[in-house]
Amino acid sequence: MSDPVFLAPFEPVSVRQLADWVGGDLPRGGDETMISTVGPLEDSAPGQLVFFDNTKYLPMLAETRAAACLIGKRHADKVPEGVVAIVVGEPYRAWGIVLSKLYPAALRPPVFEGTEGVSPLARIDPSTRLEEGVVVEAGAVIGADVEIGSGSHVQANAIIARGVRIGRDCTVGANAVLQYALLGDRVILHPGVCIGQDGFGFAMGAAGHLKVPQIGRVIIQNDVEIGANTTVDRGANRDTIIGEGTKIDNQVQIGHNVVIGRHCVIVAQVGISGSATLQDYVAIGGQSGVRGHVTIGMGAQIAAVSVVEGDVPAGARYGGVPAKPVKVWFREVMTLSKLAERGLNDRSNKK
Repeated sequence: MSDPVFLAPFEPVSVRQLADWVGGDLPRGGDETMISTVGPLEDSAPGQLVFFDNTKYLPMLAETRAAACLIGKRHADKVPEGVVAIVVGEPYRAWGIVLSKLYPAALRPPVFEGTEGVSPLARIDPSTRLEEGVVVEAGAVIGADVEIGSGSHVQANAIIARGVRIGRDCTVGANAVLQYALLGDRVILHPGVCIGQDGFGFAMGAAGHLKVPQIGRVIIQNDVEIGANTTVDRGANRDTIIGEGTKIDNQVQIGHNVVIGRHCVIVAQVGISGSATLQDYVAIGGQSGVRGHVTIGMGAQIAAVSVVEGDVPAGARYGGVPAKPVKVWFREVMTLSKLAERGLNDRSNKK
């Protein structure tokens, strides 16, 4: 089997250029050292750029054969001789900036067809309004009265229902489905995302469960990115809103009427029930659940595999089932562990 390279290699770049991109210092020189590839610390090679941001990998740093390393000031003296240290405030962020420069194509889902114009195999209603520079790939279906801004890219087999608005420089991934939705600029939807379908609304009763029409929309503000196969329900009687700069991982479920603030981070397999509110800068770890009608305050953090059943104060760190302040949670876990260990010891002594 062949071994294809999916991202085009970059032209060699000097360490000085890299340092200029990230505002880094070169305390040991090495300005003219050339970088021809990038890679992980544990699999380094001559001519390669790596980064170091976790003390767990200090032994790997000591043995690296890379040409240069992005590293914080605290550990700069640990960089071996012969390796150029590029000292930065946040190594991982600097790594992201460098990769964005070297591999700009990796910032968005890959193109499946052409990069210009509308494919003759796409189906577009005559009333759709496309600004200059919009790309529509084969198999895409775009309904009546849709508006799409310049520089946006609709990938293969995506479906955009009547009346949807998409801003400029957006990417709608392959097989994504959009309805009842308004998108701002620079929004990225990865393959399989579904936006604007019914919220889960039923009036339950002994005679059967009456479906309640969901009459709201989904508003997605600028610079939001939503991972593959995530679903965002439209509002029931008001809009579901995702604030600017928020990043949502794969396979997340967001219920109707949810309001998510600016620059939130929601990791994979999180479920957010209807009418919950996340204020700005909230972070939720993977596989957590948020009960409906609760508010998570600005800057709060929820640990992975937690269940939020009540309001969370701004800036708090919660975890567990049900979620509680992490200090309380850790104390409970330690107490239960000690009790369990004591019980096992007691049974062993009785034998």
